[in-house]
Amino acid sequence: MEKAKKQQINAQRTFYGVLFAIGCGHFFNDSIQAVIPAMNPILEQTLNLNYGQIGWIAFVANMTASVIQPFFGYYADIKSKPFLLPIGILTSLVGLIIFGLAPSYAWALFAVFFIGIGSSIFHPEGSRVAHMAAGSKRGLAQSIYQVGGNFGQSMAPVLTALIFLPFGQKGVLSFSSFAFIGMIVLFFVSLWYKKHQTIRTPRDKHAQQIKRNKREIFVHKRVVTAMVLLIFIIFARSWYSTCISNFYQFYLIHDYGLSIPVAQLFIFIFMVSGVVGTFLGGPLADRFGKKTVILGSFVGAAPLTLMLPYLPLYLIAPVFLLIGLIITSSFSVTVIYAQELMPGRLGMVSGLTIGFAFGMGAIGAVLFGNLADLFSIRFVMILCSLFPLFGLLSVLLPGDLKIRRWNKETN
Repeated sequence: MEKAKKQQINAQRTFYGVLFAIGCGHFFNDSIQAVIPAMNPILEQTLNLNYGQIGWIAFVANMTASVIQPFFGYYADIKSKPFLLPIGILTSLVGLIIFGLAPSYAWALFAVFFIGIGSSIFHPEGSRVAHMAAGSKRGLAQSIYQVGGNFGQSMAPVLTALIFLPFGQKGVLSFSSFAFIGMIVLFFVSLWYKKHQTIRTPRDKHAQQIKRNKREIFVHKRVVTAMVLLIFIIFARSWYSTCISNFYQFYLIHDYGLSIPVAQLFIFIFMVSGVVGTFLGGPLADRFGKKTVILGSFVGAAPLTLMLPYLPLYLIAPVFLLIGLIITSSFSVTVIYAQELMPGRLGMVSGLTIGFAFGMGAIGAVLFGNLADLFSIRFVMILCSLFPLFGLLSVLLPGDLKIRRWNKETN
């Protein structure tokens, strides 16, 4: 009785130290991921790559880092493995070393495969830890976790300007220190995770299985349409972000005549404003509702993205800042929304929303690279500006109150 009461108190308590630590782990993981797009301008010159080949590098990285995530998430739902967190970073470290020493295009693809697999291992369990440590503040907790990842991704243009341009491809090896620090942080998070796992008796497991079987029917009947729509919306946002992070720098270089460091500065503005937007999105969702924030992020961003390809240089930075701030405000919110749609499937849901849907951006990277070679980089930027319009379909998503009612009916 006393043990059950203690577990109930812990369920409502927010563990800020753990949230900060898993957010830091997410930062280290995604900083390693950021090495890949940051190296694009360097690899274009050192390995003589075209846009299509750069698109294939992004494809391999995103497919392994994202699309495989639901499988790791499904496995983690069946049996949690706390120490997968540092193992994920270790796998990425192997890929990082190969990437820094890659003598050819084939070796570069092999390296990003390992980096992607490491990220795919990390994310489902990282999202589970954020959920466990959230207590009653799920929006804020998911924002802290996602801000770490987004801030790590925003390091890409900084890395290009400060490390990769002066030191070239071997500058990647300096990032090994990030991986080691990340492994240490995540080892201690794994200890907390193991300690706070719910201990179930055989009777508890049987009851949980019955409950899970009911949820399977529930998911099949009511939630699958909403989940497919949500993934499609995330998919559209992912294609836009992939286009900007991988190819907009080339648009600035070739159409506006900017140097690589100056072009990277614009990408940095977009990504840092995205970090702020991600952080604000969670608390806004706690206050105004998740569906409202998801819809608002696309309503606010779509007109700006349509304008962006036609703007003069002096307007790009402020508009970029607004786009990043608005469109990423729904980043963490879509994860929480999906978790409430499919309670009890935290690993698989995070794999679908953070992994699979974002990983579909990998297909976009290949498509955009080949279209840029076939037509022009400007054509690709105009095409990409249309994708946030698909996000307006979020008006069709069920509201927060309806989802809560569904969950009560199921339980």
